[in-house]
Amino acid sequence: MQNKVIWALGALNLLLAIGLVAPMVQPAEAQAQRPGDYLMIPGEIVGGNNAVIWLIDGRNQQLSAATLGGNGKALEMMAPIDLGRIFNAGGVPPRK
Repeated sequence: MQNKVIWALGALNLLLAIGLVAPMVQPAEAQAQRPGDYLMIPGEIVGGNNAVIWLIDGRNQQLSAATLGGNGKALEMMAPIDLGRIFNAGGVPPRK
C-alpha cells in the first residue's frame, strides 16, 4: 500500500512538473505570426468637425486613418498609404 502511494505521488509530481514547464516552451513559429506593430495617434483635421485617429503599421509600413461617420455610429477608414514607397523614393517632392 505504501509503495503504491509513493508511486502515485511521484507520477503526480512528474505531471505537475510537465504542466509547469510546457507553457514556457514555445515554438519559434509563434513569434513569426505576430501581427504588425501599430502606432495610433489622435488628431484633428483643420476645418473638420470629427476627431481622427492616425494609424501607422510599422511592420507593413502603411499609414491610414479612422474617424466616426456623420451619424456617429459607423467607423470610416481611409485607404492605406504605402509609406515604404514614399520613403524609398527619396522623400516628399519639393513644394512649388
